[in-house]
Amino acid sequence: MTSYIGLLRAVNLPGHNKITMTDLRELLMRIGMQKVQTLLQSGNVVFRSEARSAAELERLIEGVAAKQLALTTDVLVRSEKEWKAIITENPFPKDAKRDPSHLLAVVLKAAPDRANVKALQGAITGREIVDVRGRCAYIVYPDGIGRSRLTSAVIEKNLATRGTGRNWNTVLKLAALAAG
Repeated sequence: MTSYIGLLRAVNLPGHNKITMTDLRELLMRIGMQKVQTLLQSGNVVFRSEARSAAELERLIEGVAAKQLALTTDVLVRSEKEWKAIITENPFPKDAKRDPSHLLAVVLKAAPDRANVKALQGAITGREIVDVRGRCAYIVYPDGIGRSRLTSAVIEKNLATRGTGRNWNTVLKLAALAAG
């Protein structure tokens, strides 16, 4: 059995993609996931599964959520090992310690190419700093995420892939849950 972290994109926003974490846990248990735990109300789930790839799990959960819960959203799944790599590859360790709520890990469906990363960096109008490593974009928002013009829409448009962000506090909490 492998531990996985699943992130649902854009759920429980005002008037959009409502799902209770109880429904999410029950859905995953019905399709055979074990030790299912959720964190917060923003679509964070940790579970164990038999040998399947993260991509297979993404497709499975997206399909079942659409059919059984009428929830159409992207699901991003990483193994515990991949999640640990997100943490160790963080290019902003000082920001992670000093101000973890202003450091975002944006987990991406696909790794963007260099031209797309340059396009995103060129789209920055504030003091934000972006570094992309594989299928994760790390973004420091020194003036706060809510005030920034570097929104999810701007990030996804420039990187040409979908993703969902979690602040560093949540990244570490999910790692702790996955570790057991």
